[in-house]
Amino acid sequence: MIVAAYLGSFDPMTLGHLDVITRVSKIFDLLIVGISKQGSKIHCFSEGERFFQVQTSCKGLAKVKVEVFSGLAIDFARQHKVNVLVRGLRTEADYVYEMQMAMMNRTLDAQLETVFVPTKQSLSHVSSSLVREVAALGGDVTKLVPAMINDELKKKFVMS
Repeated sequence: MIVAAYLGSFDPMTLGHLDVITRVSKIFDLLIVGISKQGSKIHCFSEGERFFQVQTSCKGLAKVKVEVFSGLAIDFARQHKVNVLVRGLRTEADYVYEMQMAMMNRTLDAQLETVFVPTKQSLSHVSSSLVREVAALGGDVTKLVPAMINDELKKKFVMS
């Protein structure tokens, strides 16, 4: 059984994330979407909100499981018997950063592979940080995030 993991903050989950998840779920026996609960950045949505958003967005994808984690990707991989880390790519800049991370993970665990999956070209400009910024300024993000997350963003920034 080949288990893959797609790890990130998903703050918020975008249609680019969902594109990668949907496509990758067709390749591996199981895809675990790991939501990071730590990091240096301040999150727009709580860990619980992000978990619910990702789980709801992935409903109907039979081979997808959602987990929350902290710590190193390789520790998550070992704990969940993950063979492959999946990294989504939007631009050349993503590739440079993700290649560094892949090499570091490979240095820390030589058995762990990394697979890069480019997002749809029509979504290559979409990032969680840009979605948050546009939503916070009252912009329309309906074409960038799943519908329920769009609703959550509207509530969050109208109430702020």
